[in-house]
Amino acid sequence: MTRALFVGGTVDNAELDLDVHGRQPPMHYPENSGGGRPRYRLHHVGLRDGEVAYAVYGAPEMADADIVRISDERDYPRRFSAEPQSVELGTRLH
Repeated sequence: MTRALFVGGTVDNAELDLDVHGRQPPMHYPENSGGGRPRYRLHHVGLRDGEVAYAVYGAPEMADADIVRISDERDYPRRFSAEPQSVELGTRLH
């Protein structure tokens, strides 16, 4: 099970479980909103033993630096014993 963590927007600091079964989490949440509203975008994941332990979704209006800063403040890597990795670049964040 992968834990989805939300930064910014109306559901800031909310969490939920994603049932992705070894796949990459969806790039947007909700995945198919159909409402025409901006969706949360996948910013980075935390890898533990080659599996995605958590996925950080940022509000559409947030800058990448703010998402990283807030994630660091919330200490997701320590909490999930995982290494943060950029989704776009496939590289470690720190």
